[in-house]
Order: sequence, then structure tokens, then C-alpha cells
Amino acid sequence: MIKPLIFAEVSVRFPTVEEVEEAFPEDYFLRTPLPWSAAFLAGKCFQDHRKRGGRKHAPLPDSFIGAHAAVSKLRLLTRDARRYRTYFPTVELIAP
Repeated sequence: MIKPLIFAEVSVRFPTVEEVEEAFPEDYFLRTPLPWSAAFLAGKCFQDHRKRGGRKHAPLPDSFIGAHAAVSKLRLLTRDARRYRTYFPTVELIAP
């Protein structure tokens, strides 16, 4: 599965959208929109982040990715397991 935020993050390694599309073909990678409930959860995560002293002024992309995994009960591949465990403890992580 690939979401628009992940598509955006990986696109920086490609010179054209066509090359990203070729690398992540629709017949292999399910493309899904962000559920409204995930957007709500991402906002709550951001609110918690600010209460803990975070200085960002807008929700981080990882908040939307983690929230989507949480509300859709998806496993998440990440190199930043600590952040996801802090804000999304119910998400099953694959952390190499």
C-alpha cells in the first residue's frame, strides 16, 4: 500500500512523476486515500506532540502515516520505531 504522503517522500529520488509511477505500479501497490478518522487522530497526535514541548507548527507527515496505520489496523515499516511506539502504540511495527 502507498499513500500520497509516502509517494511524495519517495518522489524526491526520481526526476519525473512517470518514473515514480513506474517504480510503484498501481497493479502492485494499492493506493489509498487518508481516512478522515486518521486525519483526526493525526491532529490529536500533533496536539500531544506540542504538549510534550514539540516546536513544529503543523502535523508531521509521520503523524498522518502512523494515524492511517492505526485506524486501518495496518502494519508499518519504519526506521523510526520509537516515534511510532510513542504516539501509536497499537500499530504493529516492522523495524529493521
